[in-house]
Amino acid sequence: MPDVLHTLEVDLASVADDRSYEIHIGRGLIGDAAVWRAATQDRGVVLVTDNQVGPLYGSAVKSALSDAAQITEVVLPAGEASKHLDSVQQILDAALADRHERSSLFVALGGGVVGDMTGFAAACFLRGADFIQVPTTLLAQVDSSVGGKTGVNHKMGKNLIGAFHQPKQVLIDLDTLATLPAREFSAGLAEVVKYGLIRDAEFFSWLIQNVSALKDREPSAVAYAIQRSCAIKAAVVAEDEREGGVRAHLNFGHTFGHAIERIQGYGDWLHGEAVAAGMVLASRLSAAAGGIDAAVVDELIGFNEAVGLPVSTPADVTPQALLAAMGSDKKVTAGKIRYILLRQLGEAEVTEDVTEDDIARVIGT
Repeated sequence: MPDVLHTLEVDLASVADDRSYEIHIGRGLIGDAAVWRAATQDRGVVLVTDNQVGPLYGSAVKSALSDAAQITEVVLPAGEASKHLDSVQQILDAALADRHERSSLFVALGGGVVGDMTGFAAACFLRGADFIQVPTTLLAQVDSSVGGKTGVNHKMGKNLIGAFHQPKQVLIDLDTLATLPAREFSAGLAEVVKYGLIRDAEFFSWLIQNVSALKDREPSAVAYAIQRSCAIKAAVVAEDEREGGVRAHLNFGHTFGHAIERIQGYGDWLHGEAVAAGMVLASRLSAAAGGIDAAVVDELIGFNEAVGLPVSTPADVTPQALLAAMGSDKKVTAGKIRYILLRQLGEAEVTEDVTEDDIARVIGT
């Protein structure tokens, strides 16, 4: 029997009543037909996964989709290197070849790469089909599965091609974390600690105090961390769906992180690892600007080290290379790079007042 521990709502009623959706967090969810029945009954399903997650959970999901009119499965190569338009084309080709209709439901079973590409394919298919996020990595569960950002990378930068397309539902099955490699789990914790830094000082303190329990995947600690992270993300998205204001704060550390990923060619460091290093840089900039105490930077570094995350950029990444890569980021406005810094612990702000010398100093720290 499925065990739903938490149900949260992403409230988009101010935009359109039918676009709000629920996030279900629990155990035994993805393999239970009753969980799927309301969403899939008499609809075609395009199930998208990758060649790592599919062998683990694909059969259980397909068995649970017993009320679907038809199922088309698309298995993509795992990893950030496959996050491009050719993969989206593969999804669309399969859906069209099997004569799916606009009423069909796309299901993203996997990490953030699968979720982003499936959501984008659904947004494009017959000018917009529904999709459900079934994130199987910690990073996807607390971040990319919620909020409707979909898309792919381009050689000029990360996530430069995409669309806002909200899912109809997010199913977070905590049991999938049992097969998640340690490195992937640690990468997800980078996004978790981000929420404390930018939005909830008490949560940040809780994370620092419970870092050992999180590293050991203690069930109650992990469940709380996911629930609190999703609640923060849901509140931010409800307030600012299309990143016209406060949602930009969720990019804390990402301007640096995306640049690191681009320099390395996507796939050397995991996304969460690049963001972890980026948050240390952004925190040091925040401290230099008087926004936070240096002790917060030390606590963040200690957290990263405890869970196996980077605390600095790769040795061969120069300030000049970093700035050049950040210049192609989608967050650039009027030719100026926007940085997310901390005004204080738990409160972020957007600024363009960061110089090349500032970047050189924090990299060299």
